[in-house]
Amino acid sequence: MSTRYVLQEGDPVLRRVCDPVKNFNGELKKLLDDMRDTVRAENGAGLAAPQIGVPVRAVVIDVEEGFFELINPRIVAVKGEQTGPEGCLSLKGKQGTVTRPMRVKAEYRDRDGRKHKLTCEGFFARAVCHELDHLDGVLYTDKASEVYDLEDGQ
Repeated sequence: MSTRYVLQEGDPVLRRVCDPVKNFNGELKKLLDDMRDTVRAENGAGLAAPQIGVPVRAVVIDVEEGFFELINPRIVAVKGEQTGPEGCLSLKGKQGTVTRPMRVKAEYRDRDGRKHKLTCEGFFARAVCHELDHLDGVLYTDKASEVYDLEDGQ
């Protein structure tokens, strides 16, 4: 297990639509372990595989509700609305205001290929939406009503 370099805005991998994971093997498990180590080392709430240069549909979420690995995830239902601040490990020093669903239902596979369903609300739902956007080459700045630099409050 190890941490990996987090790609920054401007890297073309961040704008790719990712391929589905087809092989639930040791290589995937190593990727997920490294993603866990990386998101924790960076003090993030989530990390998508393309952020570390691997264009596959895998994300990790590390929030108050627990640590989650979502492989080939898809959102199947949304409800409500929330608007609030978002940052990203691939856009260090920036923050934006983004509107997301308040509640999200998703389907995904775990590291062994088993199917699961997930219902989440609030910040957890925001994190899921944010990370799944990465799998389609979308950054939060594409959806933000405003973006500012944290250093100068602009």
